[in-house]
Amino acid sequence: MYDKVSTNLNFVEREKNIEKFWEDHQIFEKSIDSRKEGETYTFYDGPPTANGKPHIGHVLTRVIKDMIPRYRTMKGYMVPRKAGWDTHGLPVELEVEKSLGLDGKEQIEGYGLEPFIEHCKESVWKYKGMWEDFSSTVGFWADMEDPYVTYHNEYIESEWWALKKIWDRGLLYKGFKIVPYCPRCGTPLSSHEVAQGYKDVKERSAIVKFKLKDEEGFVLAWTTTPWTLPSNVGLCVNPNENYVKVAMKEDGTVYYLAEALCDAVLGADTYEVKERYKGKELEYKEYEPLFDCALEICKKQKKKAYYITCGDFVTLTDGTGVVHIAPAFGEDDSRIGREYSLPFVQLVNSKGEMEEGTPCAGVFCKKADPMVLQSLKEKGLLLSAPVFEHSYPHCWRCDTPLIYYARESWFIQMTAVKEDLIRNNNTINWIPESIGKGRFGDWLENVPDWGISRNRYWGTPLNIWECECGCQHSIGSIEELKSMSDNCPDDIELHRPYIDSVTITCPECGKEMHRVPEVIDCWFDSGAMPFAQHHYPFENKDLFEQQFPADFISEAVDQTRGWFYSLLAISTLIFNKAPYKNVIVMGHVQDENGQKMSKSKGNAVDPFDALETYGADAIRWYFYVNSAPWLPNRFHGKAVMEGQRKFMGTLWNTYAFFVLYANIDNFDATEYKLEYDKLPVMDKWLLSKLNTLVKEVDDDLANYRIPEAARALQDFVDDMSNWYVRRSRERFWAKGMEQDKINAYMTLYTALVTVCKAAAPMVPFMTEDIYQNLVRKIDKDAPESIHLCDFPAADENCIDKELESRMDEVLKIVVFGRAARNTANIKNRQPIGKMFVKAEKALPEFYQEIIEDELNVKEVIFTSDVRDFTSYSFKPQLKTVGPKYGKQLGSIKKALAEIDGNKAMDTLNESGSLTFDFDGANVVLTKEDLLIDTAQVEGYISEGDNSITVVLDTNLTPELVEEGFVREIISKIQTMRKEAGFEVMNHINVFQDENEVIAGILKKYTDEIKGEVLADNIMLGQTGGYAKEWNINGEKVMLGVEKTTD
Repeated sequence: MYDKVSTNLNFVEREKNIEKFWEDHQIFEKSIDSRKEGETYTFYDGPPTANGKPHIGHVLTRVIKDMIPRYRTMKGYMVPRKAGWDTHGLPVELEVEKSLGLDGKEQIEGYGLEPFIEHCKESVWKYKGMWEDFSSTVGFWADMEDPYVTYHNEYIESEWWALKKIWDRGLLYKGFKIVPYCPRCGTPLSSHEVAQGYKDVKERSAIVKFKLKDEEGFVLAWTTTPWTLPSNVGLCVNPNENYVKVAMKEDGTVYYLAEALCDAVLGADTYEVKERYKGKELEYKEYEPLFDCALEICKKQKKKAYYITCGDFVTLTDGTGVVHIAPAFGEDDSRIGREYSLPFVQLVNSKGEMEEGTPCAGVFCKKADPMVLQSLKEKGLLLSAPVFEHSYPHCWRCDTPLIYYARESWFIQMTAVKEDLIRNNNTINWIPESIGKGRFGDWLENVPDWGISRNRYWGTPLNIWECECGCQHSIGSIEELKSMSDNCPDDIELHRPYIDSVTITCPECGKEMHRVPEVIDCWFDSGAMPFAQHHYPFENKDLFEQQFPADFISEAVDQTRGWFYSLLAISTLIFNKAPYKNVIVMGHVQDENGQKMSKSKGNAVDPFDALETYGADAIRWYFYVNSAPWLPNRFHGKAVMEGQRKFMGTLWNTYAFFVLYANIDNFDATEYKLEYDKLPVMDKWLLSKLNTLVKEVDDDLANYRIPEAARALQDFVDDMSNWYVRRSRERFWAKGMEQDKINAYMTLYTALVTVCKAAAPMVPFMTEDIYQNLVRKIDKDAPESIHLCDFPAADENCIDKELESRMDEVLKIVVFGRAARNTANIKNRQPIGKMFVKAEKALPEFYQEIIEDELNVKEVIFTSDVRDFTSYSFKPQLKTVGPKYGKQLGSIKKALAEIDGNKAMDTLNESGSLTFDFDGANVVLTKEDLLIDTAQVEGYISEGDNSITVVLDTNLTPELVEEGFVREIISKIQTMRKEAGFEVMNHINVFQDENEVIAGILKKYTDEIKGEVLADNIMLGQTGGYAKEWNINGEKVMLGVEKTTD
């Protein structure tokens, strides 16, 4: 019938078998093909770089990106899932540089661009096989046979088309701007790249004495970048703030600075204020240069320098209220430089080294600070150099500190489409909404122009050609390039250095035009994937339109200013619409202590080790059920194993239980029908819960509520195993094939198959394994894979909310009853005479019988009053009563200790409060003001809440005690059967020795015990078979079991 099921919960080997089954039978391809007539649901995969290894965070992104498309496929949609590879950019160049032993741009050019680019092409595929294995192991389904590759000519040509459209709108321009610049990589970074590399650093700032030109005294200015001081050409004050001229009491030295900062900078009572000014009054006041190195440059530019300017950006939160101005090294400085026509001095070269003539020529600028400070100290121009800690941007690729540096760069004017960006963003369903409206929305409100160009080699070349006459032209296709060029090869490769040698004829003067040397930001590559993956608009027009915009994308939160932004930016520029409808933003994966994982800390988890240890489904399940996807996920083995045990282990053991008994009975589910009208209450309850579950999970997944769907599945599986199967176990043990047994089999079979289908998108391996055995073994016409099945549809006719509510109440009563047993320290196998239940209304007899059976109670009595067995005690809730009635607190405590608990509880329930009068002071206490405890009457234990109270009668008669012994003996024999390795249907002999009390009970209850444990004989006063000593309720006894039948 069915293959025997091992109860071993190590799923790794089984997953490998399922992975092979999917591959051998092309299940992924069939899942796409079988839905080709369905409505399209488009998923875009953010392309990984194949020259970097997968990390544990990629498991999280992969499992979310896989699950939603699986669900949508089962719902009948055609879900194209084209994989992609992000192949350009600095990481590739750095890897190749390292492998070739090169260091920096000069050595790359010395080595030769052509061989360097060829090495880049090879390097991008370094870990391709590892990524494919990783994706397959995780169960991530995507079309990896025909991926889009960002370095392919077709892809680049589509990007050129887009760039030309942006050029034609006048939004692509060359500007002289202060840009975040990496001197190691020799290239500027876009604002979203800068956001990825901030680090906290401690550095020295400087309060510098700028000597005034026409009077004795100094202006005190503060800078956090001493290395920029040799390039100083001005100072800046806030025109609206108050400044003072002070003389130091010690030596009479005169300083100018902001009045509010005098004490902080100079020390209280160390100076005397001579004059006060508004900042505006200091404008154009001249000072002497700190160094001579910029004088010649200023003279050549015929521009005046070394005077005070005004700017609103100057604050009084730190420093002196005066800042130094170096227009080549800061956005505010650059703007002030333009407004006041200051000279442009840039005494740092493109490698970040200080130029000749500075106090530290040839030194990397960020390392030049101590030398600049020392030089100023020697000149007597340094007041102090306080250490300060701040967050400073570093290159996210090579970890070099960035410098803000004036460069000629190409920009896309995003500021011109800001309103369109905001409007399009408002159409997107962000999960969570707070990122779309907050972090991402705020970013768009202040969106900067996109620095699109990179002074590098391995990237999509910028498609602008320039002529010496000043003409510029953007090429939008290979065809256009060939039509304008005399030397373009037929098989032109659109990469440097090949494209660099292609010239075109200037449409204005007829001379040769040459391509500008820059390549573009690789974020433009990934943001162009919606159309470039299809080589749109040159082909696949219908396919692109069918798959744009995406219904769903998902990446980690660090892509807020990365891929999420580049997609929206390009789509807004080209199509003026959002490129995706729904986006799940994922948090980062942390270690078990909430720390960021890193190799240097030694807390990084290797994803392959984790998958080999726990299996893909267990890790997938942990990420789904643990927390909302956008919150940080603490990943550690104990948590993964616990999640696996609670859901996967419970489902697997329930499935193993079914197969064990179905094989014994040769039960073939295809030969029977589930006849609802013939079902008992327990079966109807499980089917009601099952259909409620299907409805809930369907709605949750349709609305991207992932933890909610996972928890609903987990709760149902717990109910199915620990309530339905446990309550129905004896029905499977019954002899023959009566209708009740058929009902139990068919109900459990239906529940198992249905819950597996509902869980298939989340735990695809285990559900496939169960489906192949439960369904395909007996029905060869069933779909070949669970992932080729439709997602289950809820049958509203089976949903009975009243039935579910009643059973929930039963479960609640049972929980309180077990708690009362624990409090009384009475084992579950010890029968109890009576239990009283106070509830809104009595449950029907069927449910009472379940409670009696579950709690091993002879009689459950519903009553409206349990005050004969319980009372209540009251104390004041100090945090609410104290502030209101502090003076009366002693009286309140005394009054509450003396009142009739039951009467007080009645009053509280009727009126909502207890009222007291203490010497004319009226005190009103509500439930929030009271700590209420249940007081026990001897011989009775109670548990409950506001709606239900249960009272357990703990008085045990001799008959009840004897029955408890019988249950304990049966339990011990069943345990020994298992330990001895007997099968469930084996008959046995039972041996007993060394205890007269136990012998007496075995004699008295022989038939009952034999029936329960399948014993043919009970041998008293002797030992045999598998023997073991037990302590049963204080009685030591030797028991033995031996098999009589196979």
